[in-house]
Amino acid sequence: SRLKAWHASVQSRSDEKITITDLLVRLTASALRAHPRANAAWDGSRIMLNADVNVGLAVATDEALLVPVIHNADRKGVREIAADRRGLVERASTGKLRPEDVQGATFTLSNLGMYGVDAFNAIVNPPQAAILAVGRISDRVVPVDGQVVIRPMMTLSLSSDHRVVDGARAAQFLDTLASLLEEPMLLIE
Repeated sequence: SRLKAWHASVQSRSDEKITITDLLVRLTASALRAHPRANAAWDGSRIMLNADVNVGLAVATDEALLVPVIHNADRKGVREIAADRRGLVERASTGKLRPEDVQGATFTLSNLGMYGVDAFNAIVNPPQAAILAVGRISDRVVPVDGQVVIRPMMTLSLSSDHRVVDGARAAQFLDTLASLLEEPMLLIE
């Protein structure tokens, strides 16, 4: 509910289209900054911590699945992320991605919600340590304070390379991300 409210608030103040994916990139980047191992890489023999938070976005084109990158996503506001995403998706769909557009991802986000997918598991893009799979937002029956209510819900699945991000660290990252999803307006846009 709060993610949808944040989306409506940001969109009402912007002439450009802001997507749920834009908000998720911002929240994910913040969670990655708090959990450096989820933003790390495996170089074949050891864990390499990444100084930057560069979020790759899985983009389906007629030709292939591409992963253009929003560089330094943790240092950008939602509008800047949205502008970057728009440009990357446009270049991906027209076959005009530049080498710098697809290099340097430290983590990948794959959102299939717009296709009506509730949940799925994504495959980690080596040498990255993890990938977040995002399903659609849909109304579900949930318990709230002992009552049965209907709330908009979203399923997130994290796949990780356990050499870098074990189950406990993955759970900590997801807990932080869930907390940010529940209170996204605490972030500076």
